[in-house]
Amino acid sequence: MLRAGFVLASLLLSASFTQVAQAKVTVSISCSSLGIEMELCRDGAEAWAKKTGNEVKLVSTPADAQERLALYQSLLASKSNKVDVFQIDVVWPGILANQFLDLNQFIEPGKLDGYFQTLIANNTVDGKLVAVPWFVDAGMLYYRKDLLDKYGLKAPETWADLEAAAKKVMEGEKGIEGYVWQGRAYEGLVCNALEWIVSNGGGNLLDNAGKASFNNPQATAAIDRAKTWIGTISPQGVLGYDEEQARGAFQSGKAVFMRNWPYAWALVNAADSPVKDKVGVVPLPKGDGEKGVHTGALGGQSLAVSKYSANPKEAVDLVLYLTGAEEEKRRALKGAFNPSLKSVYNEPELKGDAFFSTFSKIIESIATRPSTVAGKGYNQFSSQFVRAVHATLQGQGAAADNFSSIRTSWK
Repeated sequence: MLRAGFVLASLLLSASFTQVAQAKVTVSISCSSLGIEMELCRDGAEAWAKKTGNEVKLVSTPADAQERLALYQSLLASKSNKVDVFQIDVVWPGILANQFLDLNQFIEPGKLDGYFQTLIANNTVDGKLVAVPWFVDAGMLYYRKDLLDKYGLKAPETWADLEAAAKKVMEGEKGIEGYVWQGRAYEGLVCNALEWIVSNGGGNLLDNAGKASFNNPQATAAIDRAKTWIGTISPQGVLGYDEEQARGAFQSGKAVFMRNWPYAWALVNAADSPVKDKVGVVPLPKGDGEKGVHTGALGGQSLAVSKYSANPKEAVDLVLYLTGAEEEKRRALKGAFNPSLKSVYNEPELKGDAFFSTFSKIIESIATRPSTVAGKGYNQFSSQFVRAVHATLQGQGAAADNFSSIRTSWK
């Protein structure tokens, strides 16, 4: 009887451990709905769930960055545990840092050495690792190879080249626009304006002391030049475009040139795309003169874990899985999302790809928004800056006058 009791107790204990081992945890993750991001996020998260035996719940968020940030701030301010893992923009770590876990406490030292360290630094606020880089972005110029070939044109080196090429094709083709981009008064316009200014030798938006440095002749000339595009090479409606509206116009065959992020590459070359195999990509044009440079605004997304998560260990595990080499390679091949892990670029499928080699050139001269310098004040700076730029593009005064209304110190 004693032996039977011991065996029974052992079986019960074993069953108890089995139940613990098999207990499922549900981890929720917010994913962007821009392009095919939701699809890629879902597939990656479900692969993690299958591997770990846990469950995952996707939380859809707006494609618009500012709307998504507002939703995040509302959820986190209420200490909601409805989202464990947040997909965050490259300029949000300083804004949201206090609401996220310090991932240094969960990740082994040295495990993050393979990521671009500029991204790790960007995600580190007061020594706290707010998020792990997921993919890196930069603005790029998409162009219709077939149309440029038809009119004996080359991909533009300068903004003057782009203007001339756009006008020539528009003269010969009915119902086509020259250049589409993100002109709505939101963060996407900050990126476009930053690229115009830096490409024209106008420098950074804020200096290291947080002082406004964009109201100079090269910077204001770049914005005033963009104003001349409205109604000529760019449609009036571009002032209401975001990434997807610009892509929609370009992908439907209604534009010669488009400024967009790398995610658009896979979509414009999809099997059902009217412009499949007709598109090329190059760095954005540079300004005229010796100070002109090719550049692209730094973008990208990272994954952070809410400090209100009921399952932080599992949430961090999901983050590390999604930002791992295998998953980053899959996203690169299927969605053209540039990996944040340097080693993935050496994979055979990526190493000889013209798209990824073009991106590697752009990242050498990247233009960064002053989110680190402005810190928690970046959102306010961005709002003031974009209002001034949008007003200029609408024809409501010159750039220099509109820039003078922006606060001059942001530290």
